[in-house]
Formats: sequence, structure tokens, C-alpha cells
Amino acid sequence: MKIIGHQKISFIDYPDKICTVLFLAGCNFRCSYCHNGPIVKGEGNDFSEEIIFNFLKKRRKFLDGVCISGGEPTLNEEIYELIDRIRQEGLLVKLDTNGTNPKLLKRLVDNAMLDYIAMDVKAPLNKYKQTVKAEVDTKDIEESIDIIMNSSVEYEFRTTVCKEILSGEDILSISELIKGSQRYYLQNFNDRETVLNGRGLLHPYEIDILVEIIKKIESNFGICKLRG
Repeated sequence: MKIIGHQKISFIDYPDKICTVLFLAGCNFRCSYCHNGPIVKGEGNDFSEEIIFNFLKKRRKFLDGVCISGGEPTLNEEIYELIDRIRQEGLLVKLDTNGTNPKLLKRLVDNAMLDYIAMDVKAPLNKYKQTVKAEVDTKDIEESIDIIMNSSVEYEFRTTVCKEILSGEDILSISELIKGSQRYYLQNFNDRETVLNGRGLLHPYEIDILVEIIKKIESNFGICKLRG
């Protein structure tokens, strides 16, 4: 397990909390719109756990929790011990995941190791492989959705949208897959230098189009909003 990035303070990564964000290197997906390209490729600094926990001890009074992100954190079975150690510091834990390791996710949920889960739902199930540019067992995706929705943990699902990848109909299909969930966020694509496939190749939706889509699906969720 390689902690490749550390954002010391974030007011947006953990809803209604002040957190620090740990980025774990590597991912089993190659989503062309991913804005964490260097992290996916394993490019960046290597932070030891001791450096991280020294920081947490010093800043404990100012933090509510830790967000563990990536890349895909659940590629690393060692995150169970990392999370356990974080919780011993009295901090909340939020996990960002793509849902491809339901076995580890269930272990974390069953042992009350998580306080918030954010799962990216990339596409309708029949378009997953072409969207993530990798082999994927969509049964794992469905199982993770089921684990999250039937847990007592606060959670959200989210989908990054850009014109070249997902259509309006695709978004409607995703909304049916996770219908009845607590929160669903559409994240409009944000072009930048760190995009995996390079800058200038993909484009965000016009905001008014996404607003209209949200109007069609918002009754399926406790909260349904646009980010970005």
C-alpha cells in the first residue's frame, strides 16, 4: 500500500466535516476523464504512515475525520489496518471506492469501520467495460451497491458526466440502478492537466441540461444534486 498524496485540510471531501484526505496509489480502472491521472499511474510522493499519523496527532483538534481516496483504495487489503489505526485516534473515516471489492467493503461495514461511503457508479451496467477501459465484473458493482444501501453507514453514490462518455439516457439508467438511495450526485467533468487521457479531449455538459436531468430523477433519492 502506497500513500501517494495527502491533502492536509478539506472542507468538501467529507460532507459537513473537516477532513484530511489520503490518496492511495493505483487503480484497476482507466477512466479517460479521471482527474487523478498521476495517482492512478502511481506517480507522486510516498508518505509513510508515521508521517501521516504524526500529522493526525498534531491536528486532531481541528479535524473531524479522514477521507481515504485514490485511485482505488480497496485494491489494498492493508487499508483495514490503516482504518483501524485512524479510528483509534478518535477520527471518523470516509471511504471513496469504485465498488469492485465487495468482499473487503462488507468486512469494513460489518465491523463498523466506516462512517461514510462514497461510491462512484460509472455507467449503466452494459456500458461499464467501455467506460472504465478495463475488465470488470458488474456483479461486484451490484453487490457493492446492495451492501451500501442495506448498511447503517451514511453514503452517497456519484457519477462523473461528460458529453463523450455518458448520454442523458445513460444517466437515467444509472438512476434506476441505485433508486431509493440516500444521496446521488452528478459531477460535471472538470478539465485539467491531471486528466488521465490529457487535457482538451473531453467536455462537460451544459449546466441547464444536467439540471433538467436531475428534475427527472430526483424523486428516486433522498438527495439528488449537481456538483461542479
